[in-house]
Amino acid sequence: MQAAGPGAAAPVLVAAGGTGGHLFPAEALAAALIRRGVAVHLATDRRAARYGGAFAEDAIHVVASATLRGRNPVAVAKTLTALGLGVYQANALIGRLKPAAVIGFGGYPTIPPVLAAAWRGVPTLIHDANAVIGRANRFLAPRVTAIATTFPDLFRNAPALAERATLTGNPVRPAVAAAAALPYPDASGPLRLLIFGGSQGARVLADIVPAAVAWLEPGLRARLSVTQQARDEDVARVRAAYAEASVVAEVAPFFADLPARMAASHLVVARSGASTVAELAAIGRPAILVPLPHALDQDQFANAGVLEQAGGAIRIVQDGFTPARLAAEIAALGAAPARLAAMAQAARSLGRLDAADRLADLVLAVAGRGATK
Repeated sequence: MQAAGPGAAAPVLVAAGGTGGHLFPAEALAAALIRRGVAVHLATDRRAARYGGAFAEDAIHVVASATLRGRNPVAVAKTLTALGLGVYQANALIGRLKPAAVIGFGGYPTIPPVLAAAWRGVPTLIHDANAVIGRANRFLAPRVTAIATTFPDLFRNAPALAERATLTGNPVRPAVAAAAALPYPDASGPLRLLIFGGSQGARVLADIVPAAVAWLEPGLRARLSVTQQARDEDVARVRAAYAEASVVAEVAPFFADLPARMAASHLVVARSGASTVAELAAIGRPAILVPLPHALDQDQFANAGVLEQAGGAIRIVQDGFTPARLAAEIAALGAAPARLAAMAQAARSLGRLDAADRLADLVLAVAGRGATK
């Protein structure tokens, strides 16, 4: 994703932290804008700068930031200092790039670029991927030109902000859109189970899922084919557990083709981050979701609740996520192929495959160009 050349139209600057939940929708928006002839730059923290994602190296700009955790005066002072430095750096970057608009995708790394842009009078927009608005976006919302949301009624108790909010959905990667074209597979025979817990897996899933599978009756275990993402330090023990249970399993720290594997699966067990929920909905796959506990805003709990309310998922809080409970849910679903298919259809009903284009329309409108395709 290249910078604008001499004489080219003003670029757009997107700001996102270095996690998949922030970067994936930013990359999807960037692809939609580039298809329309708009150059895109990324302002981010050092996590994203290490691997760059889909952005060209000369279009990635590291801006200082820090996350505010707790009320320790020393920690607060350090965070504010880092954010202040980030605003200074972002202000200089915006002065060089002269972007038509600046778009933030949540997280504290979003604050310096969006705040600097707002102070300079550059059109600004924030996108929130979750069912509850995050702290950084709560701070920025009153200061930006427009707000894009993934779920409706995000500002039901804030009418002034609701007036500036547009429901776009959460943009998904091209690989997800391609996977969404695949129909839900017949679940009456072999049962393919996919487990993942974020970019590096999750220990609780490594602890609970193999133990739950071992609880299943032999006939169901014989039908199972498991794919599990696990941390490096958990891979060997997870593989051994499945081997002991005589279950065919592929276990690895990372799967580059996760959307395709999701589409091939009959049931997914995962955390409920915004990108995971958006991809499950876009592809249309039933899931058992275990929200990350102790999150500041309980966003994963809310995200899983939206999919559960639609009938596309079962939400289990981590304290109740035991081998016995999970085994019972898998056994019930494995015995009811029609229920799995209905859950897949319910999940798909929430999917928004056009979210990137809808968000690109809004960005161009905010930038004063209109929606040119």
